[in-house]
Amino acid sequence: MLEKHRENEVHVDKVEQGPTSSIAFGLERIGLIAVRAPILSCIVLLALIVGAVFGIHRIKIDDSLSQLFRSDTREFKQYEEVTKKFPAEEFDVLVVVEGKNLLARNNLEKLRDFVTDLQLVDGTRGLVSLFSARQAPAPGKLPAALFPPELPEGAAYDKFIETVKNNEIIRGKLLSEDGTLALIVLSLDPQVVASSKLTKTIGDIRALMKEDLGDTGLNVQLSGVPVMQLEIRNAVERDGLTYNILGILAGCIIAIIFFRKISFMVAAAFPPMIAILLALGALGWANFNLNMFLNVMTPLIMVISFSDSMQLTFAARDRLIAGQDKFTAFKNAVLVVGPACVLTHGTAGISFIALQFSDSDLIRKFGEAGLAATIIALVAVLSLVPVFGVLLVRNEKLFAVKFQSADAGVQALRNFCYWIAVRMVGRPGLFSLIAVLFVAGLGVIYANLEPRYRLADQVPDKRQAVAASDRLDAKLTGANPVNVLIQFPKGETLYSPETLQTIADVHATVEKTAGVGNVWSLETLRRWLAEKAGSADVATLKEYVSVIPEHLVRRFIDAEQDAVVVAGRVPDKDSSQLLPIVDKLDSELDAVRKKHPGYEIAVTGLAAIAARNSASMIEKLNRGLTVEFALVAIFIGLAFRSWVVMFACILPGIFPVVMSGTVLWAMGEGLQFASVVALTVSFGLGLSATIHFLNRLRLESKPGVGAALAVERATVLVGPALILTTVVLACGLVVTVFSDLPSLRLFGWLSAFSMVMALVADLFILRPTAMWLINLHARLQGPDKPAI
Repeated sequence: MLEKHRENEVHVDKVEQGPTSSIAFGLERIGLIAVRAPILSCIVLLALIVGAVFGIHRIKIDDSLSQLFRSDTREFKQYEEVTKKFPAEEFDVLVVVEGKNLLARNNLEKLRDFVTDLQLVDGTRGLVSLFSARQAPAPGKLPAALFPPELPEGAAYDKFIETVKNNEIIRGKLLSEDGTLALIVLSLDPQVVASSKLTKTIGDIRALMKEDLGDTGLNVQLSGVPVMQLEIRNAVERDGLTYNILGILAGCIIAIIFFRKISFMVAAAFPPMIAILLALGALGWANFNLNMFLNVMTPLIMVISFSDSMQLTFAARDRLIAGQDKFTAFKNAVLVVGPACVLTHGTAGISFIALQFSDSDLIRKFGEAGLAATIIALVAVLSLVPVFGVLLVRNEKLFAVKFQSADAGVQALRNFCYWIAVRMVGRPGLFSLIAVLFVAGLGVIYANLEPRYRLADQVPDKRQAVAASDRLDAKLTGANPVNVLIQFPKGETLYSPETLQTIADVHATVEKTAGVGNVWSLETLRRWLAEKAGSADVATLKEYVSVIPEHLVRRFIDAEQDAVVVAGRVPDKDSSQLLPIVDKLDSELDAVRKKHPGYEIAVTGLAAIAARNSASMIEKLNRGLTVEFALVAIFIGLAFRSWVVMFACILPGIFPVVMSGTVLWAMGEGLQFASVVALTVSFGLGLSATIHFLNRLRLESKPGVGAALAVERATVLVGPALILTTVVLACGLVVTVFSDLPSLRLFGWLSAFSMVMALVADLFILRPTAMWLINLHARLQGPDKPAI
């Protein structure tokens, strides 16, 4: 076996006279431009790196919770209109205070002090809490506060607490029915939320929580959109640093272990690192924002570029061992392996292009960024590997002598690859049939995966915001708003009888809808005045609206007074569970629409947008992945000019996707945005091993060389590099398990698993399938006509 391997290594000199037609149409030759003047190329590279550093500093973080659903659809535009007219929810910090002794006198006193101190925090506009409740108003006077300056004691205090728990304004809205959880809604200045000042403001709130309530035994947590945005922002920044460091370390360590020379480690590992820097810099200059998907661009660029840099370095290394000088060795490596590198980047590019058919602006931007990064990575790898090799490799003859006799690590991998190849080509028909049946069975399981979406999956789950939202779901019907927008027809005003009746009917409908709670609107105030003050006239209602703080009025009435919102809340459930609630509410509002023609009544809010659109968006992405299978197979077949190649790459390409889907199914998971995007991208990236093998098989398929021997030689020559790159790429992607963002953790481990499955498919499915198709081609076309 070792003799056969040495024969294969010497064989690299002869394959340079292989097929003259390039599967990359000569594009691989761009890698030879820089190596003609390596010193000048390094100077240009240094200038580009400096520019990239400035570009990276321009990158901003998009921490919007609605980023996934941002699109040109009517529903999203309406949602944006509502958030502009009624901006409170986007700037509300929800302070959740919970404890069995919440309403104990001492704790209630300290809670009131805490609420008072919160109003003094820099960046706040006001707040709503149980202390905002009022007593029944006396005729001609404004209502007094429900909580007196000095709380009663003894039996009088117990009676007072019962009054508090039964107050219509706060019961079930700001205080749970059992009196163990209180909600404080703190409204922040929009400019603070949009700037770096948010960190200090949230920090000041947390400091007050500890100072005022630290010794009460109460559990205090923060939630709300600003807190979630800050946690996303911090997680994205922290994850980016983690991915860069761990991904780079993984590449360097594995490269130095197997190459055992610093020069080869630099040639293999540094071009991907530089590609990362240049790509991120270009994205910064192009004004891309860092978000939950773009944050994985670093490991993705590593995945895209490291595979090819390893293949080029391995090819040059084999040529050096065979006795070529370093310039010739790296030049021939580009000419022989470069076409496959171009093609692998091409398939990755198709994967990113496929994301352009998504309805989500976020996913389309991710596709655009990925395509740009793919092009940059291709040019960087093809150019820099030979440049670094020519500049850094020394004493080629001594290197050749040393590694001809001592190359244990790579030789062990080649022995393993040869062992697999011999068995796979032994009975290609049987193994191909098994592969078809196995992939078909996995495909049936994959087809049964259902779309899944939850807001909590986009927010760090190891922080307070998700935990606090869970408590609101349990005690106050939910933390996620569902709003009903009411826009008035021309000629109708806020206080006209028809408008007030429309608001009352919508409010009543929302209250009666199962699954929706904590309903607030202008009707809430009108009912309270009618019950407590015995007056429901418009003049009294106008008077009370005029004395309510502006930030509270803007929650329900827009500044032009031509639209109002009836606000409710729902728990953070999977979109498949929320959709029936939203649809039922919308359906029951039809009666109100018929009763009050001219009034535009629409159900909106992030929860409603997610419930309606997430499933269709995920299904559309999944259908796009199916189309991508066919497009990529045709693309590769046309590049190789071979129907054998086109059909040979289908099963290995599909296997990682359906296998990953089966794992999701076994775990009780469905298809989320992160998982379907991961599978879409991984499909294109996973074909790297397939393309490099088929390119090598094409070079080995010569007259007089049997198909089985060609498959064995191709496996031995490219196998070690494929195995090493898969390990590195999986390590580079799996570092995302350290993320606080559930969607990124899912994206990372699923992509890493897909890469490993792509290697399995390449070793155990591609070999026998290619062998069987080559034999079929020989029977149909004759043995003299090449199949690849």
